[in-house]
Amino acid sequence: MIFQEGNLATNIVYLTSGLVKIHMKGPVSDKILRLTKAPAYLGLPTTIGDKVNQYSATALSNSTACFISLDIFRDFIVQNSGFAYEIILDLCRNELTDYQRYTNLSQKQLPGRLAEILICLSEKIFESTRFELPLSITELADFISSSRESVSRQLSEFTKSKIIKLSGRELEIVNTELLQMICMKG
Repeated sequence: MIFQEGNLATNIVYLTSGLVKIHMKGPVSDKILRLTKAPAYLGLPTTIGDKVNQYSATALSNSTACFISLDIFRDFIVQNSGFAYEIILDLCRNELTDYQRYTNLSQKQLPGRLAEILICLSEKIFESTRFELPLSITELADFISSSRESVSRQLSEFTKSKIIKLSGRELEIVNTELLQMICMKG
């Protein structure tokens, strides 16, 4: 775990390599909020805004991170307006992406939600149609607000329909166009 919800946030974390899940404790279980690929800053809103981690960051693959003193980071932002602007842009992009994802989660059926995360993993995280699923089926189900059983059934349907190939955690998207259509139609 890179940082844990509820602990004092004294450093800015810069992920230099790897893949991380951002997750928060809910009333019943953890909720995965976002997957973040390096390079990226982790925990800016919680470190700067609240001083206590409001969520956790856990590495999903071999990852490397730098911990930067909040005081040094704050001074650098004050002295470097270009850097400050880039940080604001990154925060804005992340917020807009999260809003879109939450809207899609609430309005799409399971096939569309699962198609969306598979496309995201393929295009934004791994940049390949073949990759190893970084999440277990249970975590994948949590991420798209579904049950483990429903996600397993839908993955089987995608496999039977020759949209994907799945062997253990190794996944290959074989019909990208159809998967994108399912994603769009929800």
